[in-house]
Amino acid sequence: MSVPLFSLLVQFLLLVHIHASPLATTLYDVIVVGSGPAGIIIASRLSENSARNVLLIEGGGPSYWVTGGTERPSWLSGTNLSRVDVPGLYSTIYTNPSTNLLCQNKIRAYGGCTIGGNSAINAGLFYEPPASDFDLYFPTGWKHSDVAASITRLYATQPSTNKPSLDGLYYEQSGYTAAKQWLVTNAGYTELDINANSAKKTKVFGHPAYDYANGQRGGPVISYLQTALKRPNFHLQSGAWVQRVVRSGGTATGVIVNIGGTTSTISLSSKGRVILSGGALKSPELLMKSGIGDPTVLTTLSKANQLGGLPSSQWINNTAVGNGLFDNPNTFIEMSGPNLQAYNYVYDNPITSDKNLYLTKKSGPYSFAGGSCSFWDTVTHTDGTVAGVQGGLGPAGYQDYTNAMTVTMNIYGTSGLKSTGKVELGGSPDYLPGPSGSVYYSNPQDAQDIATFIRRLFDALPGTGLTPLNLNQTSTVAQIVSYITSYTSYTRGQVNHWSSSCRIGSCVDVNTTVIGMKNLHVVDASIVAPLSVNPQFGVMVAAERAWELINKLP
Repeated sequence: MSVPLFSLLVQFLLLVHIHASPLATTLYDVIVVGSGPAGIIIASRLSENSARNVLLIEGGGPSYWVTGGTERPSWLSGTNLSRVDVPGLYSTIYTNPSTNLLCQNKIRAYGGCTIGGNSAINAGLFYEPPASDFDLYFPTGWKHSDVAASITRLYATQPSTNKPSLDGLYYEQSGYTAAKQWLVTNAGYTELDINANSAKKTKVFGHPAYDYANGQRGGPVISYLQTALKRPNFHLQSGAWVQRVVRSGGTATGVIVNIGGTTSTISLSSKGRVILSGGALKSPELLMKSGIGDPTVLTTLSKANQLGGLPSSQWINNTAVGNGLFDNPNTFIEMSGPNLQAYNYVYDNPITSDKNLYLTKKSGPYSFAGGSCSFWDTVTHTDGTVAGVQGGLGPAGYQDYTNAMTVTMNIYGTSGLKSTGKVELGGSPDYLPGPSGSVYYSNPQDAQDIATFIRRLFDALPGTGLTPLNLNQTSTVAQIVSYITSYTSYTRGQVNHWSSSCRIGSCVDVNTTVIGMKNLHVVDASIVAPLSVNPQFGVMVAAERAWELINKLP
């Protein structure tokens, strides 16, 4: 049989399967759109009630081996591992990109569109936010006392580790050793277990914490999802792209979905709910394309036939949809020192001893994503408000600085920053979501805070043997501000920690219900305020808390 004919036969069989699928004829009590960390958790928790028929929809396909993922280098042949399962292959997705895992032509940014979402492609960093984040930046009903039980459940289901190698050893630690002298000895930082001391985010330093399990990438796919899949009332459908929510006034009745080029409607039961968990870019897009958002945007979409013929009388006008989008502004500073030893992770041909150590013992450099340390500080303003700042050392240099004694320092701004943007839809034909230009440094205070942090770090460098290569060590705060806000390969980097684009109180209510709707929710990074740490842990907490709240609704 010729390849083209075989391909056509496969497509035909797929279409037959689609038409025969019970999706279009089954009524679901819960439809969750998006199988990222939040989507998996909320769907899994809601399916604990055996009377609920729960459908989790994912546009992408397999990722981890356990999901059917098979994309991997040849050295993993004969194992039950895909590239996603191996923590040390994390960074190779930038040098050996995947067409199966990334959001190709679905968003105008970088992200994971696969089972697990971004948790299948990120470094797996798993930091508990300080209690102050919830108490300062979240509304009543979401304070730390409100989410404490959610945090406890999350740890019980999804533990963290700062010793990812199964032999209990740390590897590639030259950066940690150098940073400890620099930050602890010279700058007065405290070395500690980061998650065991989550409340402390001023001048603290330690080993990164991950959500890995058994020497492999962990996350909700490995923990929550595997449990949910054993329940007869839980259903996972991948390869299904939701186009919009079907609604009658303020009541959602189902979703329009495209599977393999065939469009159909998946319907809710009379007391059903739709939960959008596609992430801080996709969920606002789906709201807008469902006729919920800024009326100016809805007008544009309507003229482009993107609203399914929904008349303007049925629009729910809310300019908070997509507004407040946040990402951590990132700066790379290349650090060189005589005692630093760069380590380059490679996709196809790892160092033989390191490859064998991982394959036989799930240990060594490939048992973690490569960062040697993480550290935090705060900057207090004259009005008493505080901005958080975070840093870490990677395993190797970047761009023009890649010798054997150079590693990259990442510098982020975190909680308390003042710059935000919005989710903007691109033009015809697909009107894909992406960030506006105001996400980074639209408020000059943010650059001032991050530059102050960098200047403090540089002040502690003498005597360490470390030298910054792409930013002069003697730079003033003003000069650092000028540098980090300029457009270079090392500055204004997108960390792609997208959050805060459908905030509680303006876009959704305290129960995560979309304002103006009765049974449509958003549960993902969109509802999470900017945090002092990488957002993954906080997103999972939000999903656990949303389950508590939704579970109580009639």
